[in-house]
Amino acid sequence: MITLERLSQSEAKRYLGGDKIELDEKMLRLFESCEKEVIAHARPKYLYKIIDLPYPGIFAGEDIKNHLSGCAKAALICATLGSDIDRLIRVSQISDMSRAVVLDSFASVAIEQVCRQLDDLLAENYPEYFFTFRFSPGYGDYPIELQKTYLSILDAPRKIGLSTNENYLLTPSKSVTAIAGMSKEPIERKKRGCAVCDMRGRCQYRRNGEHCGL
Repeated sequence: MITLERLSQSEAKRYLGGDKIELDEKMLRLFESCEKEVIAHARPKYLYKIIDLPYPGIFAGEDIKNHLSGCAKAALICATLGSDIDRLIRVSQISDMSRAVVLDSFASVAIEQVCRQLDDLLAENYPEYFFTFRFSPGYGDYPIELQKTYLSILDAPRKIGLSTNENYLLTPSKSVTAIAGMSKEPIERKKRGCAVCDMRGRCQYRRNGEHCGL
């Protein structure tokens, strides 16, 4: 079972545009309140399936081939915070946009925490394997349309209520699909880079011509 713990304020600030943001007393109270609300409304759920490679229907483009190079198996995963989080953010957008933005940032932190716990669970359940980092549809040249394929393989719409809209975006929105390669031999640790980062569209480092070093 995956449960949410304290959510990182520094990560929430990073989603807002930079971890160097200074919080005054008012902002600190807002951050603490939003963190508690996200934890209270989140209903974390996840699914995973261990597949043998190559697996039909999931290979498209060169990036995924490079990512899974040398892997005999892979873990296909999905995770979500549930629809209550979307509703919470949507209501806040009507009454208090500043609060809605901070709630959205903490929700992003929360779904990443769920995925990290799922990483730990997979490592615990399959100790004989080395894992790559998670790679999601929409990263690099890996088509976002494959979100739907992942969810179909995992039976996610029926099991945890996770689906895509007509643009292949996940709904509920604070959700993730991904694949992690598995090998019985050590895997070269590759840098994730901007192309595979979910912050790439709003990253303060990139705006300044820099990068975070990951």
